[in-house]
Amino acid sequence: MRVYITGIEGQLGRTLARHWGSAAQVTGGDLPAVDITDPDGITAAIVAARPDLVVHCAALTDVDGCARDPALAYHVNGHGTQNVAIACRQAGAALLHISTNEVFGGADARAYHEFDPPAPVNPYGFSKAAGEWFVRHLLDRFFIVRTAWLYAPGGRNFVHAIRSAAAAGRPLRVVTDEVANPTYVEDLAAAIVRLAATGRYGIYHLTNAGVCSRYTFARRILALTGHEELPVTPILQAQWPRASTPPPFAPLENLCAAALGVTLRPWEEALADYLTAHG
Repeated sequence: MRVYITGIEGQLGRTLARHWGSAAQVTGGDLPAVDITDPDGITAAIVAARPDLVVHCAALTDVDGCARDPALAYHVNGHGTQNVAIACRQAGAALLHISTNEVFGGADARAYHEFDPPAPVNPYGFSKAAGEWFVRHLLDRFFIVRTAWLYAPGGRNFVHAIRSAAAAGRPLRVVTDEVANPTYVEDLAAAIVRLAATGRYGIYHLTNAGVCSRYTFARRILALTGHEELPVTPILQAQWPRASTPPPFAPLENLCAAALGVTLRPWEEALADYLTAHG
C-alpha cells in the first residue's frame, strides 16, 4: 500500500510514518515545500505520489491563534482540507482525515459518540468541522478520525507545559471544568494504522480510554514526575482568560472502532509510559 501523509514533519505525521514501517510505502509533504492551501500544489504532490491512502495531518492546531484569526483557521483547516479531498478524488485515493473533539460544543454531561452532530463553539472547532464537511461531501472513501488532547515528545502540549512549570517550581492554576481524553501520539498512531488496514470507512473516535479534567491530568503528571508537592490551585475556565473558549465537557466515546477491535489503553497507563520514555 502507498500512503501519503500531509504534515509528515509534525508530531503525528512522523509517528505514523514510523508505525507503518515496511508495511506501507510512505511518502508525504509539509511546509514550505507542500502547502495544503495551494490547490494546484497539493494536487500535484498527491497525484505524483499515486497513493492508495492519504492521511491528512496538516492543520492549524493553535487553538488560541485560530480564535484570534478565524479567517486563517478556516483557510487552513477548512479550505485546505477541501483542497486535499479534491486532490484525493483526482488521484483515486482514499482519505483519512484527522479531526478533533472540539467539533462538539461540550454542553452535554456525557461522552460524544461518532453519530452525534458537530456543534462547535470556537473558531478552531468550526474550522475543523468545516474540513469534516468537505471530506464527507466530496469523497466516497474516507475515514474521519477524531482525537483529543494529543501529546508527544518535542511538541507544544499540555504535558510539556505542566512539566516546564514544575521544573521552574512555579505554582499552578489549572481548570477543573474542561474535561476530555488525554491521548498519547504513539497509541493514536498505532490505532490509526490498524484502522486503516480494515478498509471500513466512516467516522471514528480514537483516544486513550477514560476521561479526566485538566486539573486531574496535571496532578497525575506531577505525581509521576516527582513534583506532587507543587501547589496546584483548581480554577474554572472563567478564571483563566484566553482567546479561545474550549468546550467544557467533550470526551469522545470509541464506539465504532471498538466494534472492529481497535481500542486504546487507559490514559493513565499511556501517560506513565510516555513519562518513563521521555522523562
